[in-house]
Amino acid sequence: MIRILLADNQAIFRSGMARVLSSQDDMTVLGQCGAPDELLPLIAPARNAILLLAASLEADIDKAFAAASANGVRIILLHDNGNEPEAAVSRRMDGLLSRHVSTDDLLHCVRRVFNGERAVKAPVAEADDSVGRRIRDALTTRELQIVGFIVQGWKNRQIADEIGTKEQVVKNYLRSIYDKTGASDRLELALFTLHHRPLAEAAAKAAAPAAVTV
Repeated sequence: MIRILLADNQAIFRSGMARVLSSQDDMTVLGQCGAPDELLPLIAPARNAILLLAASLEADIDKAFAAASANGVRIILLHDNGNEPEAAVSRRMDGLLSRHVSTDDLLHCVRRVFNGERAVKAPVAEADDSVGRRIRDALTTRELQIVGFIVQGWKNRQIADEIGTKEQVVKNYLRSIYDKTGASDRLELALFTLHHRPLAEAAAKAAAPAAVTV
């Protein structure tokens, strides 16, 4: 059985990975964390596990690597497209993947690392994401803002309070967003967004504190 640890500051993305990995007959998720100070306690009791570590967690790589090495834990680093880690960091990792990798590539990488292989791909040019651009352009500014909040793990009540409306209005916006994106729930919406960079960047910008919506 492949024992997996998840360390990612984006809660919904982390939950999505956990659901995918746990659905595999040969994998089990031992634990998760969403903050740098939670990483070493996560690694400490988990011998011979595989750690999926998001670069965006901004953990101390030296301390994480030392703790992992002492415990037989192998690390797969997840990075954002266009923000690849330095070569010195990449050389220390057992695996290296884009956060926007397909499910099949993620599972393949985990199994390769479990089998003792090193799975570090050289960065490749990002393909033109026509789907991400089309959905981005179909959403209103307010809808993009709500998508941004959903990706951050906000509840409907939090979103309603932030934009100064009622929870039912947020639910109405979400129905429209689901229709336009094809997502069936907030988890699927968040994962869809994170896998399409043009949409993810627009949603993050719309949900930023200084963003002004109409």
